[in-house]
Amino acid sequence: MENSGKCVVAGLGMVCGLGGDVPACWEAAMRGESAFAEVTVTDTARCYAHKGAEVHCDLPRHDSDRCVRLCIKAAGEALADAGIDLANEDRERVGVILGSCVGGAASIEKYFRDKAADRPVDTGDIDKMSASAIANQVALYFGTGGVTANIVNACAAGTMSIAYAADLIRMGRADVCISGGTDAFSSLAFSGFHALHALDPEVCSPFGRSGGITLGEGSGILILESCEHAAARGAKVYCWVSGSGVSSDAYHITAPRPDGAGQLSAIKAAAKSAEISLKDVDYVNAHGTGTAKNDETELNSLKTLFADNGHVSVSSTKSMTGHCLGAAGSIEAVFTVKSISESAVPPTAGLAPEEVSALAEGAGGIDFVANAGKSKPVECAVSNSFAFGGTNASIVFTKSPGTPAQLSTEPIYITGIGSVNGFAPGDFAEFCVKPAFYRKLDRFSSLALIGGLTALRDAGLEITEENENDVGIIIGTADGPMTEIVNFQKNIIRSGIEKGSAFAFPNTVYNAAGGYLSIVTGIKGYSATVANGSQAGLQSVCYAAGVLKKGAAGAVLAMGVDEYSDAEKELFPGRALAEGAVGLVLETAESSEQRGAKKYAELAGYAMAHSPVPYGKYSGSENAVTRAIMADCADAGVSPDDVDGVFSFANGAPEVDDISKNVLGKIFCKKIYRCTALV
Repeated sequence: MENSGKCVVAGLGMVCGLGGDVPACWEAAMRGESAFAEVTVTDTARCYAHKGAEVHCDLPRHDSDRCVRLCIKAAGEALADAGIDLANEDRERVGVILGSCVGGAASIEKYFRDKAADRPVDTGDIDKMSASAIANQVALYFGTGGVTANIVNACAAGTMSIAYAADLIRMGRADVCISGGTDAFSSLAFSGFHALHALDPEVCSPFGRSGGITLGEGSGILILESCEHAAARGAKVYCWVSGSGVSSDAYHITAPRPDGAGQLSAIKAAAKSAEISLKDVDYVNAHGTGTAKNDETELNSLKTLFADNGHVSVSSTKSMTGHCLGAAGSIEAVFTVKSISESAVPPTAGLAPEEVSALAEGAGGIDFVANAGKSKPVECAVSNSFAFGGTNASIVFTKSPGTPAQLSTEPIYITGIGSVNGFAPGDFAEFCVKPAFYRKLDRFSSLALIGGLTALRDAGLEITEENENDVGIIIGTADGPMTEIVNFQKNIIRSGIEKGSAFAFPNTVYNAAGGYLSIVTGIKGYSATVANGSQAGLQSVCYAAGVLKKGAAGAVLAMGVDEYSDAEKELFPGRALAEGAVGLVLETAESSEQRGAKKYAELAGYAMAHSPVPYGKYSGSENAVTRAIMADCADAGVSPDDVDGVFSFANGAPEVDDISKNVLGKIFCKKIYRCTALV
């Protein structure tokens, strides 16, 4: 099927504290209702805050973490809304791209509470803990075989997942994507934000009182399609995904840059990729968390960008749903798409009269819709998400078709290589990283930092004011900072939810490593962390190549990182595991030639595929491995017979080794007589 590079939204699904489907949530939001009530899923008696926005509707019965069941419910609604019967689809062309912040936190808590109480533990809970399991479980439930990934950039994850899914469709690597985000209410997140004193003792009041956040839970799902696929089946179209932008603050792990430079960069990049003027924007769904620093910074950013707009409306729907973490951006994207299709704008709820007056006075001509929604034609809308780790993401939806993406055809080269399997104080000193900084780092972040700096040094890539926005970081991981997550959870089980560590909590988010790396290097370009099991490091290379092809960067540091500590030994006894970080600097031909970089090799082709098998299992994945290899060869314009060597994924486990031997033997039987096994 011909691919024009245009991507449409064909289906919507949502579950959050406001309701169990899109119509219920939209109608409640337009009335300015809130979902806040006393928290029931964890004991907050000794905490200073007690409110949250929990989901109380029925969820599908499924042997998975609550965040997955929330997502399955929203995805089922979205597929039905889109009129897609997967039985009639080429499921190998249907991708699942999902975002999350805390992953399987409910399963983590259950496992360790059972263990602490000397109750029998369910070892099945272990495979539900990692964010790597989420997209896999959803793909298994629906039987899809396209590109599958979990974007784990904290509170920007949902927005980034939609943006990445749209890019895959534009590049012809999928026809349909189930995209969005999900997170469940958890003691881990509540305790962490409580420790940071970031919760509002009452309920959140974005752009009003700004006394803190109120946590929520839920899932928002958008069905994205190529316009050709949608037209061929006569699908309704809500709107078009016209552009997106991602940036890094390179400033602080939990606080936004006061000057809003990263936010401005992401929004401008989104507008540029959509080929729109900021004067075209009719509505902005703001990040609007309700904390003083975030609200002040975002308000200043909006006034700076839209000072000459004259008609833009802005609201924060977190004032009604709460902050749903990794699901926040996708839930807000659903509201943003509805604003276009319904010609209406949802409000920022709960503002007192004096707050409405103060906001109107300080908004610089921006229409901050307060307390009740309003009718308004919306042709172009923007949804923003800004996250821990300094990640900023913005996405543009338009009522009319956008301009087809112009993808680069110039070669991509590997210009730097770095690898580490441990670290010591001398390694940090070698790169002039001060003790006061590296002592903040967890093990996972330390590995990523040293590995990344080693690769950048090998590439001779110096970050300057001229290129800081044109260099990106993509980190792939199986389990991320699992040590920090486990230790944090154990501590609050032992000491109480009110005893969470403000020092440790920021390191429990998967993208903290990328945030620290950006702070040390000064890299302010595209930043993403992808969790997808043991192949996530290789997927980071594929992701990085796509970022270069879409013109969002001139160079990207792609990494695979995982740690091995007492937490992994406890969770995975008997497994022969290791730790380390490997980084490759990928660079466009133009960028590498301008600076006279050495070129190790050209990245001639790449491909991704998936087999819907249970997370943690390998049997049954032969088809996906075969498809990925054949598609990779086709992308590179070579035949398997042209291949002179293969580095296999064999690791000593019979189940894995048999797949490697069988698949590679069939594909490369004429050329390969002995595969080199990499652990």
